[in-house]
Amino acid sequence: MQKIRKGDQVVVLAGKDKGRTGEVVQMMPKEGRALVRGVNMVRRHQRQTASAEAGIVTKEAPIQVSNLALADPKDGKATRVGFKTTDDGRKVRVAKRSGEVIDG
Repeated sequence: MQKIRKGDQVVVLAGKDKGRTGEVVQMMPKEGRALVRGVNMVRRHQRQTASAEAGIVTKEAPIQVSNLALADPKDGKATRVGFKTTDDGRKVRVAKRSGEVIDG
């Protein structure tokens, strides 16, 4: 079970976007990277194709998972993640900062 998943709100801990928050769009577990909406924006030159126009395109680049922390559901600040088993036997993620359950 992963600590950070697609759809999670995360806080950037290091790098040029330190302190910014965003939603995880895609996880790349083999590379240990994640794509976060609005974070780590890079400019790329794009050749014209049938579907896309030529020019300089700004898009998100993957960021190292070690530079991300889950945002606490209560106050939005960075928190570590723990695991807890519920009464009905489900394993859920828990925010260490507030003790709040992260997934439903």
